Amino acid sequence: MTIEVRPVRTRREKRKFLTFPWTVYKNDPLWVPPLLPERAKVIDPEQGAFLKRGEAEFFIAWRGGRPVGTICVAEDPLTNEMRGKKECVFGFFEYIEDADVFRALVECAADWGRARGLNALYGPWNLDYEDSYGMLVGGRDRPPALMCGHSPAYYQDFMERYGFEEARAQNVALGFDLAETPQVQRMARVADRIRKKDWITVRQANFDRWDEEIDNLHRLLSQSLAHLEDHVGWQRESVAAMVAPFKQMADPELILFAEVRGETVGFLPGVPDLNEVFIHVNGLRFPWNYLQLLWRMKMQKVSSLTIKSVLVLPEYWNTGVGILLFDEMAKRAIAKGYTWVDLSITSLDNPNTIILAEHMGAEIYKRWQVYRLDL
Repeated sequence: MTIEVRPVRTRREKRKFLTFPWTVYKNDPLWVPPLLPERAKVIDPEQGAFLKRGEAEFFIAWRGGRPVGTICVAEDPLTNEMRGKKECVFGFFEYIEDADVFRALVECAADWGRARGLNALYGPWNLDYEDSYGMLVGGRDRPPALMCGHSPAYYQDFMERYGFEEARAQNVALGFDLAETPQVQRMARVADRIRKKDWITVRQANFDRWDEEIDNLHRLLSQSLAHLEDHVGWQRESVAAMVAPFKQMADPELILFAEVRGETVGFLPGVPDLNEVFIHVNGLRFPWNYLQLLWRMKMQKVSSLTIKSVLVLPEYWNTGVGILLFDEMAKRAIAKGYTWVDLSITSLDNPNTIILAEHMGAEIYKRWQVYRLDL
């Protein structure tokens, strides 16, 4: 049958677009369904942070009256200008195991990009440069942590056979058991020596001064990661939108900032890995799923802590700021009953973070790849 790729126009088509992943992952026990209310905000022009600064269009591939794939294509003028690029961002890229469906979606995206004078497809990014980006290319033995992506093995094969090339170094997640291991004890001894110098202060986040903390985070993101190849710059509104959901779920005692003489120089946030809960509530697709969520949030103890970022200003690398943050986090997390830590996501071309994590006994357990296709 003929495959027809059409833009999403109606409310019903938007619902089909958002719920199509249930077709792809229905038999995958590792998949954590995205929370549909949150995904709906991302693609809503009135609420989506990306859509307030860029343009995006959403497409569904149909065959025989049934959806067989989805893709979003977008232009981010400000980020392209900052990076000196003319790239067409793509995401929400889901498809059944059929090369013709894959090809039809990619050709649709390529045509959209060319019509706007763009010269490459770049992604996948779901209109958010930090949430569920890249194709999973390694680590299929446990579900992903919060904000980490998951995809079938055939996705990578289709991308590379079509001619997509690796756009940047792989992104990885590291994990380690949170216990009094020799590595943790060694880190504690080093941290104690740093504390005695009494020039670095670690404090918890102040949620009563939320806007000031967003300013601190935005500055740290902009300056701490600028050295990475192909780094995507941050707009403040995107930072605010990214962390807004965490205000409700995070424990401020586990959102840590490091200061030197009153200047904020480091950041280490730990939040409960609520994917342990979300994997059981079907993305809040139906009304009864909300009752499941309420019950599990009340009764289920989350055992894993996820750390989504380790930021230290370049001038404070190798000064002990990172060690002090990690040691303080370990002490607080153990006291609160967490038993495992996920560190995600960092890039292989950001070795300082990986080395620091490995000193805690962490090992890489998942890998993702972002791709580019010249048009």
